[in-house]
Amino acid sequence: MFAKQLTVFIENRTGRLSEVLGVLKENNVNILSLSLADTTEFGLLRLIVDNAALGKEKLTENGYSSLLSDVSIIAISHEVGNLQSLLKIIDRAGINIEYMYGLSIQATEAYIVLKASDSEKIDALLEENGVKTLTCEDLAKM
Repeated sequence: MFAKQLTVFIENRTGRLSEVLGVLKENNVNILSLSLADTTEFGLLRLIVDNAALGKEKLTENGYSSLLSDVSIIAISHEVGNLQSLLKIIDRAGINIEYMYGLSIQATEAYIVLKASDSEKIDALLEENGVKTLTCEDLAKM
């Protein structure tokens, strides 16, 4: 079974990611997971959303280059070695993995990893705004 992934090509400049996400918000497209990879010139934003076709349509209307792809969303229990065991099966079948990123959903929360250019500044900002953050130790206990 496949899922549709929305991929958006965006300029690597301040505010551009927020603008893209604003288009989705304005059109009631909910983000379930995302991955952002960058180069010096552009970013590649991969999204799992609740309505990929609508997201693509609205982004195109707003001048963003995007595409829809078929991806597999795979459940793996949290036990040491399970991902590697799955990868061995995929390897033996001669299938190349082009990319992969995490999707973690709890009953009431989802988790993202964010890399900022100024770690101290983002840390202070999150604390000031009461945003819950986790350490590696916190994640290990989940």
